[in-house]
Amino acid sequence: MNPQAGQPSEEELQAAYEAEMKRIRVEDVLVQTVVSLINLGGRKAGLVPDAESERDPHQLGQAIEGVRALLPLVEDALGENAGQLREALSQLQLAYARQGGPAPDQPVERPRRAEQPGSPPQGGRGQSSGRLWVPGQ
Repeated sequence: MNPQAGQPSEEELQAAYEAEMKRIRVEDVLVQTVVSLINLGGRKAGLVPDAESERDPHQLGQAIEGVRALLPLVEDALGENAGQLREALSQLQLAYARQGGPAPDQPVERPRRAEQPGSPPQGGRGQSSGRLWVPGQ
């Protein structure tokens, strides 16, 4: 530690970062992302006290789709806690439906990016449906 400033040196920060990267698992990051999306979705749904002014159906829809995509990847790691996250997702989906969002089987509409000169046209085989691709389905 740098005795003058009381702050760790750049080398100490880098070593701490490297140690954390060795320890952390992908599941940990995915679970944290799911929890963050649920919490943010609750704000965008206006379900959090004093967050009614933050309602944003588009952002809520994106949070729901993100959780729906990631949750199957971490359910085994979560064990019995997966039920709590599924319940929270259900609450977000209900709030979304009450706010007039598209039907659950409809993908959340995403803003289209402007095509760049020389880029492949939108659509075709690589077009995103808004759903998670599952081999064999």
